[in-house]
Amino acid sequence: MKIGVPTEIKPQEYRVALMPEQVALLCKAGHSVCVQRGAGEGSGFLDKDYRSAGATIVDGAQQLFDAAELIVKVKEPQSEECARLRAGHVLFTYLHLAPDRALVDSLLDSGATAIAYETVRDESNRLPLLFPMSEIAGRVAAQAAARCLEKPLGGSGILLGGATGVEPAKTLILGGGVVGVNAGLILSGMGAQVTVLDSSETKRAQLAQEWGRCFQIGASDAATLGELLPEADVVIGAVLVPGDASPKLIRRRDLARMKSGAVLVDVAIDQGGCFESSRPTTHAAPSFIEQCVVHYCVANIPGAVPRTATAALSRATFPYIQALSDKGWKAAMQADPGLASGLSVCGGRLVCPAVARAQARPFVELESVLA
Repeated sequence: MKIGVPTEIKPQEYRVALMPEQVALLCKAGHSVCVQRGAGEGSGFLDKDYRSAGATIVDGAQQLFDAAELIVKVKEPQSEECARLRAGHVLFTYLHLAPDRALVDSLLDSGATAIAYETVRDESNRLPLLFPMSEIAGRVAAQAAARCLEKPLGGSGILLGGATGVEPAKTLILGGGVVGVNAGLILSGMGAQVTVLDSSETKRAQLAQEWGRCFQIGASDAATLGELLPEADVVIGAVLVPGDASPKLIRRRDLARMKSGAVLVDVAIDQGGCFESSRPTTHAAPSFIEQCVVHYCVANIPGAVPRTATAALSRATFPYIQALSDKGWKAAMQADPGLASGLSVCGGRLVCPAVARAQARPFVELESVLA
């Protein structure tokens, strides 16, 4: 298999899809790997490291796309990358298609096969390729909240952990999954008062048993949110509906009920965001203020810590990359239904039902594609 690792071009995206040690294993297995010049520099991996591992270094993205059959990335393809995709390409990356109709159109037009990290499942029906970045995103979200509370960034000037004789900040997390738990642990460790809301009674019971010593647990419903929102100094949106658009849990009209200088951190922004007032931001300009509330809506939060994030992500994706390389995409999916659940677009057809539902589009059944 001819495998291509391009340089990420999303703004302030410093991660890379494969580390040199993984490239060496692929080359040893008989595959050829080409890496775009400078692709790993943001994560601390130099071209010479990839060359020593057996990769061919190519100067430009077009050369790489022309040479590769399997293209492994980190973030969803940008418009110029979509223009380079063609029938016969297999793209393996985060896609986050539900809120992005234009990207779906581009992938359909390309004829390529596109597999989304975020909907691949393991034998226990978990999301193994989303987990490591959700863990990191939750932790970085807590750090971002602390910064955004600072007065120079428009925040209320509150220290998360308070001080002697001064109460800590009140923080609210919407969603008790991987992002929410990790955000809660960091916020709690920084001394904040933390409440996690989740709509699932089973999840709440699990959270109370495992993490009740670290934060309070509550039901995610309109009444509870209405009671807690006016007192919150920080709200972190951590709601996930795999493959689908995020529900809007805080409406623009609710901002008027929040404290001046309060902070909203929308970790769900890749899937459209769970706050109505959210819009994607970048690490270069991570926040904006609306109705006196600071919004942090960076669409690639783990990209802020690329050395850690690249190592965590590539170790999770590598077994699937090996399977796709060794067997080809169709045989790999026939052998692993969990990998097959990541198939989003194939040969001009939409396969993912969650994306189809979010965009009111027709789709084809996975079984008909793999037959």
